[in-house]
Amino acid sequence: MGAGFSLLSLPVWGQQSKLISRANQMAEKIEQKVIDCRRYYHQYPELSNREFKTAAKIAEQLKALGIEVETGVAKTGVVGVLKGGKPGPVVALRADIDGLPVTERADLPYASKEVGEYNGQEVGVMHACGHDTHIAMLLGAAEVLVSMKDQLKGTVKFIFQPAEEGAPAGEEGGASLMVKEGVLEKGPKPEVIFGLHINSQTPVGTLKYKPGGTMAAADIVRIKVNGSQTHGAYPWNGVDPIVVSAQIINGLQTIVSRQTELTKEPAVVTIGMVHGGVRNNIIPEEVKLEGTVRTLDPEMRKDIHERIRRTATNIAESAGATAEVVFDPQTPVTFNDPALTAQMLPTLEAIAGKDNVVLADAVLGAEDFAFFQEKIPGLYLFVGGMAKDKKPSEVAPHHTPDFVIDDSGLTLGVKTLTGLTLDYMEAKSKK
Repeated sequence: MGAGFSLLSLPVWGQQSKLISRANQMAEKIEQKVIDCRRYYHQYPELSNREFKTAAKIAEQLKALGIEVETGVAKTGVVGVLKGGKPGPVVALRADIDGLPVTERADLPYASKEVGEYNGQEVGVMHACGHDTHIAMLLGAAEVLVSMKDQLKGTVKFIFQPAEEGAPAGEEGGASLMVKEGVLEKGPKPEVIFGLHINSQTPVGTLKYKPGGTMAAADIVRIKVNGSQTHGAYPWNGVDPIVVSAQIINGLQTIVSRQTELTKEPAVVTIGMVHGGVRNNIIPEEVKLEGTVRTLDPEMRKDIHERIRRTATNIAESAGATAEVVFDPQTPVTFNDPALTAQMLPTLEAIAGKDNVVLADAVLGAEDFAFFQEKIPGLYLFVGGMAKDKKPSEVAPHHTPDFVIDDSGLTLGVKTLTGLTLDYMEAKSKK
C-alpha cells in the first residue's frame, strides 16, 4: 500500500518536553476558541463540493495566523503551508470539511438550519459525521504550531479536504481529486500524513488506532440481468430475470460465508437496490442490482470481485440468461503504515495516557483519506467525542439526525495533531 516507510528512532519526549509541554499548554489555552470555531462550522454546514463559505472562512482563519494559503484545490479545498524556523521534513495534516444531507434534530443552540440540494431534492444539511470538529481541531493545531514557528523543525501542510462524503453525481471530488491535482506533489512535498476522525460512541479522552487496514475499501457493484420478456401466465415462453436475480443475490452471500478466509480480514457483500418490472403479470426483460463491497485487504478485494463476477454470470447462464457485472471503485483501504504506527504509538500514549490509547478492531466504513495513504505513509486515528457519563447505546451514531459530539474531546485532538507533528519532526532531525 503506497510508498514504503523505514522505521525511525522512536520519539524521545524527554529531549523536547519543554516544546511538547508548551504545545499542550497552548492547546488548553485555546480550548474555548476551538469549541466556538467548531460550533460556527456546525451551524453553517455545506454539502460536498459546495463548501464555498466554509472554505472562505477556513482560508480567512489561516491567513490571520500568517499561514500561506491556497484555495480552490479540488474545487473547494484549502491548503495552508507553515514553514518552520529550522530545516526538517514536511508533515501533512488533513481535515475533511463537508456536511451531509441530514436534517438536524438535536436540541442545540448552534444546531444547523441550513438547506441544500441533493440529487435534485431540497434537503436539510448537517455536520452529522463530525467534520466540523475536524476543521476546528486542525485550525487549533495550526494556531499552536504557529506559536512555536521558530522552533519548528520542518514544514507543515494543512489540508482541508472537501467532498469526503462523495462528490455529487457526475462530478469529481474529495481526496482522489486533490491527489490528482498534485496536492502531495506541488509545493512542499509531505513525506507522511496524519488524520483524525471524531467518534460519537467513543469516550472523550480516548484515542483508537489500528496498524494496517483500519477502514474498508468501498466499491459499488452493478449487475444487469438480461432475460426474455413474456406474459406472467406463461413463464416458459421467456427467461425470468427476477428469479435469476434472486438466485444471484443468494449466491453472492456464499462468497463471504463460504469462500473467503475471514480469519484474515472481514468482508461484506451487500445488494441494496433491486429494480425490475412494471406490472404484476409481465415478466420483464431485465433487472438491475446494485450493492456495496467492503474489504480490508487488497488481495481479498481482487478475489471477491472476481468471485462476484463468476457467480453472477454462471448463475445467469445456467438459467438461459446473461449477467453484466460492473464495479465502480469508491475508496481504497484506509491503510495505516505499520512502521509509522509503531513509531508514533509512544507519542499517542504520552498525549492521552497509555490506558486511553486503544488498539481497535477494523471497521467496514470507508474513508477517502486512503487516497493520500496510497501515495505516502499515513496514520489515521479515532478520537473520542462521547461524554464520559454516557454509554454507546445511549448516543446517536454518525449520519443520523440526533448525532451529537461532546466538545470537551476537541483539545485531545489538537494535542494529538501537534504532538504527532512535533515528535515526527524530532525523530527525523536525529536520523
